[in-house]
Amino acid sequence: IIKGVIMTNELRLRDKVAIITGAGSSGPGIGNGKATAMLFARQGAKVLIVDSQVDRAEETLKLIQEENGVASVFQADVTNASDCESMVEAAMSRYGRVDILDNNVGISRRGTVLEVSETDWDQVMAVNVKSIVLASKFAIPAMIENGQGSIINISSIAGLRAHSSTPYTASKSAVIGLTFSMAADHGRDGIRVNCIAPGLPYTPMVAPRMNDDLREVRKNAAPLGTEGTGWDVAYAALFFASDESRWVTGVTMPVDAGLAATSPVTFSTLDQQKY
Repeated sequence: IIKGVIMTNELRLRDKVAIITGAGSSGPGIGNGKATAMLFARQGAKVLIVDSQVDRAEETLKLIQEENGVASVFQADVTNASDCESMVEAAMSRYGRVDILDNNVGISRRGTVLEVSETDWDQVMAVNVKSIVLASKFAIPAMIENGQGSIINISSIAGLRAHSSTPYTASKSAVIGLTFSMAADHGRDGIRVNCIAPGLPYTPMVAPRMNDDLREVRKNAAPLGTEGTGWDVAYAALFFASDESRWVTGVTMPVDAGLAATSPVTFSTLDQQKY
């Protein structure tokens, strides 16, 4: 920053080290985590690609290396404290610091409170919420050593609106609340904590249950009437990771083509009926 002007001709994450959890994709294509890892590397970051499935992480690594980026793989179950501690230690050992943590892992189990099993509830809360607590618990002290850091938590539009999965909605709402608390707790440590709430992007996670008709409905559900991808989430994460957002913390940003701003009663792109 020179005289209050952000110089954008430089790589936006030059010399920064980023840990990205869930940085593989669950199937063919580019999901949120893979896109974020690739974009961060393109912008100069050294990236620790974290996933429970090594083959998924290695796919991301290959793509980064093909573009001459700097990255490495770390296998971890981020619902496990010792794995999260080892993950941060690996970043410190390989790259000397931790500047960015992108908490991207997430799963869904459908059902109401009457339908969901205790096992499914516990698993969703562990993967979607506990993982953020544990990863952050060990990343924050490393960031404090630097005097600054950025944590990006991936929630969902389901954290702001009802969803067909009650446990998913509850967990993603918890991520937003957790973001508020972490931002307040660690602001004086120089650590910014922000949240992204993706809408209905087409990613490898949702692809297996999609057909052309459903994709069209999802695309037309929001004002922009366009289909989102993992890259849309990645570019939002890039803003929060970069110094461009140095005065932004405790924010939840919907990346959803305007879906959160609308109601099916008052807005419909399908028939353009006005109420």
